[in-house]
Amino acid sequence: MLCLCLPIVMTENKMIINLALFGRTQSGKSSAGNILLGSTDFHSRFAPCSVTKACSLGRSCHLHSFIRRGGQEITLQVQVLDTPGYPHSKLSMSHVKQEVKKALAHHFGHEGLHLALLIQRADMPFFEQEASYPIQLIQELLGDTWKNYTAILFTHAEKIEEAGFGENEYLHGVSDTLLTLLSSIQHRYVFQYKKGNLFSEQRRKILGRIVEFIKENHYQGLTFK
Repeated sequence: MLCLCLPIVMTENKMIINLALFGRTQSGKSSAGNILLGSTDFHSRFAPCSVTKACSLGRSCHLHSFIRRGGQEITLQVQVLDTPGYPHSKLSMSHVKQEVKKALAHHFGHEGLHLALLIQRADMPFFEQEASYPIQLIQELLGDTWKNYTAILFTHAEKIEEAGFGENEYLHGVSDTLLTLLSSIQHRYVFQYKKGNLFSEQRRKILGRIVEFIKENHYQGLTFK
């Protein structure tokens, strides 16, 4: 059962945000999770099959003075739930759904999920049939308000630069299916480039955008019981 909504609990000027990663196999979910965490918690490698077979939670170190709220400097900590991709080379859709549902309830049942990140490779086309699986999973798990708690994280964005495109130019050329999805989630998206180290300015920029998305929901999250 899913219900709304709890605000982020603030303790000693500290904010914890809870994120869950969804996407197709080999979309870069685990790698994106490591960048968000500034660590190598999640196993990430190239493979001809699905790598992630079970949900796992990673916690970042504290990012001091990350934002200001109410005139005070706030320390940020990020919790990221990595999930199996679908279509999966070994797991059925029903199995993936049950595993993710249990993990959401276990890790975010009381604190709440603040944002679901749909991981999409910038260098791969967004086809309606293939893209529908992770979107369907998000819809079923998050319920009717899923559009308010979903954003797209484009991985492999360095390929856009290599092709001579800017981000806006790239988005003007994507499929109608992706444009419709972006519109439905109020154009919440962020690009991830594979350059620099895990503690680079890019990581702070991505997290800054994510915090802005969460702020739009008044720092509230979806709880699972």
